[in-house]
Amino acid sequence: MRRSLARAGLSALLERPGVRRALAALALPGAETRLVGGCVRDALLGTPSADIDLATTLLPDAVMAQAGRTPRLKAVPTGIEHGTVTLVTEDGPIEVTTLREDVETDGRHAVVRFGSDFARDAERRDFTVNALSLGADGVLHDTVGGLVDLEAGRVRFIGDPATRIREDALRILRFFRFHARFGTGAPDAAALAACVAARDALDRLSRERVRAEFLKLLAAEGGPAMVATLGATGLLQRITGGVGEHGRLERAAAASLSPVMRLAALAVGSPPDADRLRERLRLSKQEHGRLIGYAQALASLHGRVEIRGTDARSLAAEHGDALLRETLLILSGEPRPTVTDEGCRALADLGGEGGAPVFPLAGADLVAAGVAPGPAIGRGLAAARKDWLARGCPMGSHVRAELLERALEGARET
Repeated sequence: MRRSLARAGLSALLERPGVRRALAALALPGAETRLVGGCVRDALLGTPSADIDLATTLLPDAVMAQAGRTPRLKAVPTGIEHGTVTLVTEDGPIEVTTLREDVETDGRHAVVRFGSDFARDAERRDFTVNALSLGADGVLHDTVGGLVDLEAGRVRFIGDPATRIREDALRILRFFRFHARFGTGAPDAAALAACVAARDALDRLSRERVRAEFLKLLAAEGGPAMVATLGATGLLQRITGGVGEHGRLERAAAASLSPVMRLAALAVGSPPDADRLRERLRLSKQEHGRLIGYAQALASLHGRVEIRGTDARSLAAEHGDALLRETLLILSGEPRPTVTDEGCRALADLGGEGGAPVFPLAGADLVAAGVAPGPAIGRGLAAARKDWLARGCPMGSHVRAELLERALEGARET
């Protein structure tokens, strides 16, 4: 089934104030500048793009000079050695890159020279759907069959897939991500075969690049299906170092959880899994902490048949109500634990109360009651907290008094 493309989106793209201003500034005699890549693709799909890219026959110095003569345009030489200048406009930055053509390629590193041929520039791109360009006159240019592929929901490499992957092995993951976003049906057979054949190249990529691309794949609408394909072809283990919980990923995606929680659902069953992913994907401290929190919540839920009201409150106090909710959503399709009606009401009440219950004692309370600073403080607090959690985390002044009494008893225990 072919999708209908929104040609009106191209006009809307050209009417954006920053785009209009940039195109007018670069409209010199004998020169040509076009909108290229993802912004053109997205406009045809009726989706406004945050990233606007222009390709031009002008050299970077000329782009800088023209921007300097144009009100409300500021030029920043963000990658001028590679031919890229960023124009700061009233509705966002626009990247302008001088046309290039490859002289020699080797993995991520290519020897290029500036050119003037839009068709050759298009041939340097990865997928046909990313090689469309739009002139300031509204004419859509397609030299590699991207329009037909976009209509068909087909993500296809430009030219020989193996050659494109040798130029940059990250294109393996980009293929899966772009099919997850724009593809329909089965992935292109030639592209998939080339990705599988080049699987060893994934090991040579920087972990930071793999992390960024894989999290984008997990966030895509069709991410779970393509991650399942990664698993079936053996590529997923190259990325995560383990097998995937695909049902849990599907439920995390259906609940619109964050990419990091989708990663947790897919690949974390215990704290060592979180540690492995931190190393393999160079996760941030915050991301790793989120995975550890999920693993700890899983451990607390393991073996439970059902979650009652008191259980929901104590689990929320231990793990945070937001993380508990997300973890229960991920597990919702599994035989246990089930959340009782009482448990559901307790979780809803926590939202109205402003979050998880907070243990109402601190070390200072025991010191004020005459306990000397030291290990006794920790023993007392631990004993009182254990009782508080077992009772479902009740609150109130009378509860606090009871807990203080229990803490004092615990402090005296040896």
